[in-house]
Amino acid sequence: MNDGTLLQVDGLTIGFNTEQGPVRVVEDVSFTLKAGSTMGLVGESGCGKSVTAQTLMRLLPSPPSHIESGRIVFDGEDLAAASLKRMQKVRGDRIGMVFQEPMTSLNPTLRIGEQIAEPLLLHRGMRRAAAETEVLQVLKQVGIGNAERRLLQYPHELSGGLRQRVMIAMAIICKPQLLIADEPTTALDVTIQAQIMELLKSLQKELGLAILLITHDLGMVAEMSETVAVMYAGRIVETGPVTQVLGHPRHPYTAGLLNSSPRRARKGERLQSIPGLVPPPGARGAGCSFAARCSRAEDRCRSALPPMMAAGATTVACWNPEP
Repeated sequence: MNDGTLLQVDGLTIGFNTEQGPVRVVEDVSFTLKAGSTMGLVGESGCGKSVTAQTLMRLLPSPPSHIESGRIVFDGEDLAAASLKRMQKVRGDRIGMVFQEPMTSLNPTLRIGEQIAEPLLLHRGMRRAAAETEVLQVLKQVGIGNAERRLLQYPHELSGGLRQRVMIAMAIICKPQLLIADEPTTALDVTIQAQIMELLKSLQKELGLAILLITHDLGMVAEMSETVAVMYAGRIVETGPVTQVLGHPRHPYTAGLLNSSPRRARKGERLQSIPGLVPPPGARGAGCSFAARCSRAEDRCRSALPPMMAAGATTVACWNPEP
């Protein structure tokens, strides 16, 4: 893509077949990510962030999941229309992914070295001896000391921080163009979280990675990302430069997320919260899904779905945005 866009998602709608019938989990999601840049995709648990991320990689089983409509254009190729054989060549090679819980993503019966080497054997056709040299190099690259010893260990022998570094090593060993990081620091303590985020930033600079950062942590997005898309109940409700979206939120949901952040609370103050719960798929109503929780809701909000509209430097899906 001539304008520097590496990933362009257009109108992505994802459905699941359930015992109660078909439901839409993600609806009409659109965003773009430039080569070498970072975009944050944020929202509460259950809003569809991880489903979106896994669909970009075509990792969800079909059935029960299926792409109802939309395109996932990666470096000019529509992955939504790609065959599974083609996706096997893209995954782990041109697109890497870091999952939120390495203990469930790493194979407990295989040594670390074998697991990191697997993409090289699959995508580069390397022999194991040559792959081991690359593995040692990438272990050092992600900050794992005593690499010769570590590659012989099993996942349970490593700390949570080291396991996450192993996941990152697996994701970047083929030098991908895009790294999808799905809640990459959720299971880690604050000190290790900071180390992992610094590692991702240094790897991005070194390798020229584009990063799609999936998280509920607005502070992490503010530190890591140039742009941000805020997701609620399966839809993007606000998107734009991170300084604009977080500095002057226009959607009431974005404003509510920021106001309920512990980072903004003063000592002794009661932490603000957004009333109510995220509506489940299949029960989102005809209008704005946030209307039942929104102090700015009007009659139109409950009956008509707001389109994405320009609001200064950002775009927002709201009939009555914050001033």
